[in-house]
Amino acid sequence: MKDWIIYSIGFLAQILFSSRLLVQWITSEKHRRVITPSTFWTLSLIASFLLFVYGYLRLDFAIMLGQSLTYFIYIRNLQLQGQWQKMPKLLQYLLFIVPILIVVFYYNNNKIDIELLFKNEAIPTWLLILGIVAQIIFTLRFIYQWIHSERHKESSLPMGFWVLSLIGASLILTYAIIREDPVLFIGHLFGMIIYARNAFLIRQTTND
Repeated sequence: MKDWIIYSIGFLAQILFSSRLLVQWITSEKHRRVITPSTFWTLSLIASFLLFVYGYLRLDFAIMLGQSLTYFIYIRNLQLQGQWQKMPKLLQYLLFIVPILIVVFYYNNNKIDIELLFKNEAIPTWLLILGIVAQIIFTLRFIYQWIHSERHKESSLPMGFWVLSLIGASLILTYAIIREDPVLFIGHLFGMIIYARNAFLIRQTTND
């Protein structure tokens, strides 16, 4: 597949990820506290699917891993907000099945082409490890957010979420620079500004 098509998919995913942050940021600024609108999770779900495809086309396991770990957490947050139940049943089934279909579709002779994913000459082992660690830390923010939301029975983005976001994004930026990946670099550079602002808003609200 041509590079411009692959990068277009990646940039579209990052535009959607950035859009979710803008929506969340503007909503939070209006209320002077951190708010999590349902649009945040809907855009997350769509963007996650696209970035997973981008990761495969780039033969980048770190990207694929990160999106696989968070996909269903996005769905769970929509359920907690009562938005998932409002979607047509057919769409719900498709969103659940699509990740499985992707894996099946990209099977090579009934097995995932491990050679391509883990022995990509463009990504040395140490860099792959850095990318995986960065994605795991970045993903932990949603696991933390999920546990926090389940305990409080409502979808919210606590301080720990934004702290993990800043740490994970910093590592992914490092990975993106070394990997020379403009999609990851631009997306996470913009994101860090929003992460820092939300952390400030939460701290400000706590002190008031």
